[in-house]
Amino acid sequence: MNQEKSSSSANPIVRLDKVNKFFGDLHVLKDIDLEVSPGEVVVIVGASGSGKSTLIRCINGLEEFQQGHIEVDGNELLPHGKAAQALQKIRTEVGMVFQQFNLFPHLSVLDNVTLAPMKVRGWSRLDAMETAERLLERVGISDQAAKYPGQLSGGQQQRVALARALAMEPRLMLFDEPTSALDPEMIGEVLDAMRELAKEGMTMMIVTHEMGFARDVADRVIFIHQGEIAEQGPPEEVLDHPRNKPTQQFLSRVLKH
Repeated sequence: MNQEKSSSSANPIVRLDKVNKFFGDLHVLKDIDLEVSPGEVVVIVGASGSGKSTLIRCINGLEEFQQGHIEVDGNELLPHGKAAQALQKIRTEVGMVFQQFNLFPHLSVLDNVTLAPMKVRGWSRLDAMETAERLLERVGISDQAAKYPGQLSGGQQQRVALARALAMEPRLMLFDEPTSALDPEMIGEVLDAMRELAKEGMTMMIVTHEMGFARDVADRVIFIHQGEIAEQGPPEEVLDHPRNKPTQQFLSRVLKH
């Protein structure tokens, strides 16, 4: 677990106030109140369809919400996709790693990582390449830089996706079940790269079913049930001594496997 936290007086890097999200008549997120401090690692767990992925997709504007307020690093998102300028700033400062790798198959690993810093931040190719090479080494795949995504294993592709997100020097990293599409033997290498990132003090929000990983890296575990934050706290409290019945039932199913 990351021991070097910012002081409690620091402003939250993420703040959600009474956020509600609907898909038609389906009420997916219900009055979500949440703050995340700089350097904090928050792991979000819950059953499929509980609203976990929708929550973090709202934070970087991939999903619109209908009621409430979301603020990320001082930039406020408004309901119904308003405040486009804030959305652009947020997407520049927030990195995201998805279930699928979403790499450009026609570009080399190195070019996949350098593309966004050059196009969005206006870096020179030399600066972008130096950063990409450092990040690929950081996630343990510097020897794969000249290959194309189709030549890599799933675990390697996901580590390229992680390096690509980090190349934009984000203030916040979001992970949407980053290991769910991987074969079991490849999960560990991706989780290890994320553990290192947590140790270095990156602010992270992670949707995952990997409970051992949550126990290792999380400062706080949030359990979402039917669109609501049903329980939250340190991992040793939520995972070992859950207070409410939905959390207990969920963990009893997940921890059996």
